[in-house]
Formats: sequence, structure tokens, C-alpha cells
Amino acid sequence: MPSYKPAEHRAVSPYLIVQDAHATLAFLVHIFNGIERYRMADEQGVIRHAEVQVDDSVIMVCGHPDGQQATVGSVHVYVPDVDACYARALAAGATSISAPADQHYGDRSAGVTDAAGNIWWLATHLNLPAGVA
Repeated sequence: MPSYKPAEHRAVSPYLIVQDAHATLAFLVHIFNGIERYRMADEQGVIRHAEVQVDDSVIMVCGHPDGQQATVGSVHVYVPDVDACYARALAAGATSISAPADQHYGDRSAGVTDAAGNIWWLATHLNLPAGVA
């Protein structure tokens, strides 16, 4: 039976419209160990659509169309090691919003802003005793 979505996609995927799609793709590949799966550029080299696989999800990216402003998004991503991911993000030029810290709801989380202004909430879920978070 045909599916209503591609097999590699979840029902919801972030779609970031950015000034410099090349830089955003490099950032995603570097900090999340993402795999660029698709890239379509126009004759001027502007990326009109790209997809990066991050774990079990796809993040879509495009350079802003002429006459439109780039949009800023806020994306939450669970990663295997929030401290290492946060360090990679800072090394790649991201700005810290909050350093990694254990949270009362059961995650160790951090926040960064990338060069395009997108906010990335990074988290690793902690194994807590039964009844906590």
C-alpha cells in the first residue's frame, strides 16, 4: 500500500529557510553527525531544497527565495551526548544560550544559536529512578 509520506521521513520535520543554506547544512552535518541526503540548487548555486538525516529524523533547509526574508526557527534535538554536541556547536561558531545542565524533567540539556539565528535545544535523556521525570 502506498504511504502518504516518504519512508525516511517522520510526520513532522523542521524546514529552515536561511540566508546561507550551505553554512546551515555544514553545521547540521558537523554538530549532529548528520547525513546530507538531498540537495537541489538553482543555476546560481542557491540551495532551493536540501535534506539532512539526523538520527531518525530529517531536517529540511533552503536558501531564502528572492524577496523573502529568512525565518528563524527553534528546534529540539535529542542526541547521544549533549556535552559533546554542545562543544561541537560552539567550535562551529554557535553562540551559547545555556550550557549543558541536568534538568528536573529528566534531560541533560543545553541551548545554542547558530549563525543564521536558529535556536537549537540539545538534550540527552537521563536514566532516572522510577517515579522521577
